[in-house]
Amino acid sequence: MPIHNWKRVPAGVFHDFQATWIPEIKSTLNNGLLPSGYYALAEQIAGEWSPDVLALQSEPHSDFADGSTATLLKTEPRVRFTARSDGDEYGRKARQIAIRHVSDDRLVAVIEIASPGNKANIANLKSLVDKVADGVAHGIHFLIVDLFPPTVRDPQGIHAEIWKRFSGERFELPESELLTAVAYQAGFAPMAYIEPIAVGSLLPSMPLFLETDQHILVPLEATYQAAWRGVPQRWRSELE
Repeated sequence: MPIHNWKRVPAGVFHDFQATWIPEIKSTLNNGLLPSGYYALAEQIAGEWSPDVLALQSEPHSDFADGSTATLLKTEPRVRFTARSDGDEYGRKARQIAIRHVSDDRLVAVIEIASPGNKANIANLKSLVDKVADGVAHGIHFLIVDLFPPTVRDPQGIHAEIWKRFSGERFELPESELLTAVAYQAGFAPMAYIEPIAVGSLLPSMPLFLETDQHILVPLEATYQAAWRGVPQRWRSELE
């Protein structure tokens, strides 16, 4: 199913879709996609559950591949653009910032679906950038999906703003592909795996790292389609 132009509808309509998409991804992860010892939960923030974030954790003393039928990949993810941080001094200093764990179990990765609110003002954008950059600096892997085009606050998209925290290299989106899906591999020299996408195209399956050298592929397209079935006809007619 081609990606819809969510700017055609009020932000609340996308938020409703987002609140359905995240559980679809969570269900897929927890029913065979994740290896034994790993599980996904909606992220808890200040006592409330956020509809746009999934936190992946490992059970204490779990064996990464114990009894699992999940497909664990050690090969380099196949995306069109990659970037590697040089592990500079800023990145090392960022490790000193405290990152909250959502439970007593080890937080290893986070999936976040960006919303219009993340770009509504400088403070909101900075909050997201800080969370991702500081989390990666502390060894947390991220997958960010942004289905909204750049704004004056992120003229080359959210990834470009995040990557400024790790590298002096600039990233520019292709002119015809202004949406993005980005996987961040944490480590001393973090890696970014970037797929620019466009309204009307299909969502790629994106890598999600569970360890520095091992990842799974998250089926964004299939889960998007499943979530789309819950969109009211009133708003489907605006989007199709």
